[in-house]
Amino acid sequence: MIRRLFSRRDCRYNDAVMTRASHRNLRTSLRTSLRTFRLIPLLVSFVILLSCAGDRASPGITVEWEPIASLLDDLPDGISVFEGHNDDIPLKAWYVRVEPGVGLTARVTVSDDTDQKENVAEFAGRTGAVVAVNGGYFRMDQDPARHVGLLYIEGTAVEPSFESIIRQETRYPIARAAFGITPDGRYDIAWAASRNASLFEWGRPPRNVDGEPAQPLDFLAARLWEVRDALAAGPSLLSRGRIDITADEEVFFGSTIPRVHPRTAVGYTGSGALIILVVDGRQAASRGVDLVELATLMRDLDCEEAINLDGGGSSTIVVNGVLLNRPTGGTYQREVMSALVIIAEPEQ
Repeated sequence: MIRRLFSRRDCRYNDAVMTRASHRNLRTSLRTSLRTFRLIPLLVSFVILLSCAGDRASPGITVEWEPIASLLDDLPDGISVFEGHNDDIPLKAWYVRVEPGVGLTARVTVSDDTDQKENVAEFAGRTGAVVAVNGGYFRMDQDPARHVGLLYIEGTAVEPSFESIIRQETRYPIARAAFGITPDGRYDIAWAASRNASLFEWGRPPRNVDGEPAQPLDFLAARLWEVRDALAAGPSLLSRGRIDITADEEVFFGSTIPRVHPRTAVGYTGSGALIILVVDGRQAASRGVDLVELATLMRDLDCEEAINLDGGGSSTIVVNGVLLNRPTGGTYQREVMSALVIIAEPEQ
């Protein structure tokens, strides 16, 4: 009986000790959870700050720009040409700035050769262009060449856009970024697609994710895109002055487009000036840039909107008949299907 009593007392004592320990552990856990809960708003604020400042802080790429004095005296008023370099990367680049309202007209043009390809210097000579740069993507393996994506000249679709594209047996709807020129000579960049004889634009591209296609294009939710010329390529680089690279939405995943390459880009500033940029790549003197670096360069040139054009060995810029960059490392110019040209209108 006595032995049994002591055993029960021991059990009650042990239970009490364990209960007190449990309470202490619970209070500690609650205090820890409370401290963590109090940190959540701070963590959320930190994430928001990072997202808001994201494109302002990254990436660390700069180019030192200098005007090309040898060309300036011979250029029409309103055109400035610059050469840039970054010896640490290394990088070599060129850009042209075309001021608005000074008798200069931008046009999209297509080759009239039988194979629908010619080099950029030939485009410049045939059109009398002061500035010429390569245009959009095209099928090099076809004769005549076939433009990849929208090509719209003088209100006529030379090549309509694709409404969808297949990646690894999955079909994705697409409205890729395109550079447009309005009938009154202003510039516009939009996620665009064609239907019948009309062009349409959306405020954002379809929300494609690798392996998860977006809904089909809704043309009822689109607006008419009223441009005279349009040249699709992509992806978008800048939107409203901020880095906005929509490579996945435009279904460039699974391709080499996002990697480091020679590049051509076009954009415009808030004042309406046109910016054309070419970066050499795949060379000892210039490695090229990826899409984020390209977007950063265009933003630093004060562009509000910008898109990536065809690149690689196609990236070529000719000013006043002079080849500025070194496509594929030399003076050889690859033939391309389309070009963006700047023409000086004759004085009245």
